[in-house]
Amino acid sequence: MLMVFVSDEASEAAIRGGLGDVLGMQIRRGTVRTAVKSLEKEVTPRILIVDISGVEDPFAALDDLASVCTPDVRVLVVGERTEIGFYRDITRNIGVHEYLHKPLTRDNVARLFAPHVQGSGDVGQDRGGQVTVVCGVHGGVGATTLAVNLGLSLEEATRSHVAILDLHLRGGTAAMMLGARVTSGLRIALEEPERVDSLFLDRVAVPIGERVRLIAAEEPMEADTCPSEEGVRRVIDMLRQRFNHVVVDLPMPPGPVEKMVLQRARHVVLVLGPDVASIRDTVSLRKLVATTGAPGRVMTVLNGSGRRGYLPDKLVAEGIGAAPEVVIPDLPRQLPRAANLGRPALRDSPPLRRAMSQLTQEIAAVRSAERSRSLFSRLFGRGG
Repeated sequence: MLMVFVSDEASEAAIRGGLGDVLGMQIRRGTVRTAVKSLEKEVTPRILIVDISGVEDPFAALDDLASVCTPDVRVLVVGERTEIGFYRDITRNIGVHEYLHKPLTRDNVARLFAPHVQGSGDVGQDRGGQVTVVCGVHGGVGATTLAVNLGLSLEEATRSHVAILDLHLRGGTAAMMLGARVTSGLRIALEEPERVDSLFLDRVAVPIGERVRLIAAEEPMEADTCPSEEGVRRVIDMLRQRFNHVVVDLPMPPGPVEKMVLQRARHVVLVLGPDVASIRDTVSLRKLVATTGAPGRVMTVLNGSGRRGYLPDKLVAEGIGAAPEVVIPDLPRQLPRAANLGRPALRDSPPLRRAMSQLTQEIAAVRSAERSRSLFSRLFGRGG
């Protein structure tokens, strides 16, 4: 699908003439700002042509566009500026695939835009969404609760497309917490990657919100599940092409499959409780993650702070060697009630919402800290 936003009739005519009869092409009058408003509510097209003419800050506008698009979109830009420096900035540093200045001609559109529309231009780059792994240092510390609510918080805060992938094939609770029904499609994909095709996501991804999808399974306890490294790799790669953020609820301790997921993570979030076993296992898991060669930042989240009869936060911090990045207070009523109702606790618990907002900012801060490379470049994997 090709969607075009241009501000003048002459440019529209040149694009029509240069691209010919493209199946599914939609042309609308407007600029990149018009595209942002439209794509907040519509599905991201495969190819997007936007006009930055007259836009006061085109780089900021393209950042806004990136936040509402999925990472697999191919973006082409038209505008009025003709400087070679501007062209280099927008195509090399910003991450736009091609730029054409006005007045457009049919020949230039056919020569420079058509290869991208036809799929032959610049297809070998590694672009995709950011993977965040969430894992409990041992069972019962609330890792799935954190993963589910983190996915919802990321979508709310960034307006991004978010996938929540629960790799607990047996006994997973992400679907239950979200009141969702899942199929056996995920297990098949992980065990038989050759059967995964372009329709995989449409079959197994369950809509949770406007921009959130759940990919999970609820296999019986007696099932002999055997996910393969290739299967998990392929599933994650497909999700990265469709979603800006992929939140993975990862079983622990890690085997070969889990270690491969850790190696692809931008962030690894270790969830612990206020107890001695959590301190021990947090220290061990930090070392283990380091041995996998995982490049992602390791963060700790203390869940259940202030729980009666458990360790105070100060002793937990001393035990793990540093204060946790995020502390979630003990919520003995809100979290069980939300899980039993199949309703995300984020919606009804202000303390959880504040804690998740802090974690969301920690994860999203990677982009704001690298502002010079542009949000557009980072989401779509361009610009180094």
